[in-house]
Amino acid sequence: MTERVLLPLDGNDHGRRAYEHAAQLFPEATFVLLHVINPSDASVPVDGAMSSFPEGWYDQQQDRAEQVFEGIEERAAADDIETTQVVELGKPTRKILDTAEAENVDHIVMSTHGRQGVSRLLLGSTAETVVRCSSVPVTIAP
Repeated sequence: MTERVLLPLDGNDHGRRAYEHAAQLFPEATFVLLHVINPSDASVPVDGAMSSFPEGWYDQQQDRAEQVFEGIEERAAADDIETTQVVELGKPTRKILDTAEAENVDHIVMSTHGRQGVSRLLLGSTAETVVRCSSVPVTIAP
């Protein structure tokens, strides 16, 4: 029986679809909502200077995480699904895998952005890497 499901969220419609899929598959589980703040999303100098986050950037990202969680938690409450929140700073793939282990989850349900062609070759696929490297089952929501 699946008791804890990790649900990585980045605030787009893909994450909401992943929640809906997870709620259908595991209505009795506790959902661990994860939002990863990716430092590579910050505007940093490319001139080789020591990089730092722009002032207020991290606080903005924390606020965004709360907004992402808020929408999903409202749905979960309506579906009588218990949730917990985790916010991590780092590379999304690594943080998803680390959180799955640290939170002792039984399953990961996530979405994919559906990149194809050159975009996928250059950017890689977080979902694909999680599927290949996870020690627990992973479901990719349609």
